Amino acid sequence: MTEAVLGVGRSVTGRRWIWRESEARLGLAIAQRMELPELIGRLLAARGVGLEAVADFLEPTLRAMLPDPSGLIDMDAAAARLASAVREGETVAVFGDYDVDGACSGALMVRALRRLGCSVTHYVPDRLKEGYGPNPTAVRALCERGATLIVCVDCGIAAHAALAEAEGRADVIVLDHHKAEGPVPRVAAAVNPNRLDCTSGLRHLCAAAVAFLAVVALHRALRRAGHFTRMAEPSPLDLLDLVALATVCDVMPLTGVNRALVTQGLKVMAKRGHAGVAALLDVGLVRDVPTAHSLGFVLGPRINAAGRVDEPDLGLRLLLCDDPVEARAMAERLDIVNRR
Repeated sequence: MTEAVLGVGRSVTGRRWIWRESEARLGLAIAQRMELPELIGRLLAARGVGLEAVADFLEPTLRAMLPDPSGLIDMDAAAARLASAVREGETVAVFGDYDVDGACSGALMVRALRRLGCSVTHYVPDRLKEGYGPNPTAVRALCERGATLIVCVDCGIAAHAALAEAEGRADVIVLDHHKAEGPVPRVAAAVNPNRLDCTSGLRHLCAAAVAFLAVVALHRALRRAGHFTRMAEPSPLDLLDLVALATVCDVMPLTGVNRALVTQGLKVMAKRGHAGVAALLDVGLVRDVPTAHSLGFVLGPRINAAGRVDEPDLGLRLLLCDDPVEARAMAERLDIVNRR
């Protein structure tokens, strides 16, 4: 007879929980190799974690798991165009979305470009008045503000007509992750692991993770061009709290590189280096080290509340805020809206 899990013959609802026979030996091998209780080894085996993958599953590191950004189609073109904008001091507009992934990917890109010396503006459309994603009026307005490069994050992969408004006035880079069924827009670069022609195998990434890889690729391009002989190179790693927040709130699977991004991002978040994130933790009464639960059930809903006020960019502005007093005020506003 197959062994019952934890020796429990029947659950409260009368169901039988049993181990799969094929996983018993694997679970024991995992327990022995990792010096874990046999129960934990068998649970890992039951979740499909193999013997060679268990170390990375339990202690995921970016050094071992971060993919080469160049594996994403158009990423090298995006990095080259971003590097040119940095070196030439261009004005860059970041076009985002009000939800958590949009706010995090927007804040990540704005922060990364500003500390490299770019003049950066941002835009988040009102979904009720403008709809989702880029629209012709907004694109024209960004060009009129002097933007010579528009970076769309968490949107844009299907915005052919809207992005055509920038032709001859500004280049466009799309950093998206939504499914792209047809041809991509005619832009300088359209980076999306869910493009039909992208073979990176990274379809599980959220937009903030795609944006983070773009920043890594940008730094590599600038490094090769000798840009950091004139200035100290900032570390992109302190942006991982934003990637972790977006990954959890966009319900991406916590396996592979996502697991490493969230693990390392939570470590960054625990340091409370970003005033906006710290304010959200405070109003959400997260006093201990933040966890994935904190991201998904405390911080995320408050950022999403920005969609219910007449300031669709409030979540993004909070994540960009460096003033603790101002950040606290914005976080409290979102907290009140979230409680309604």
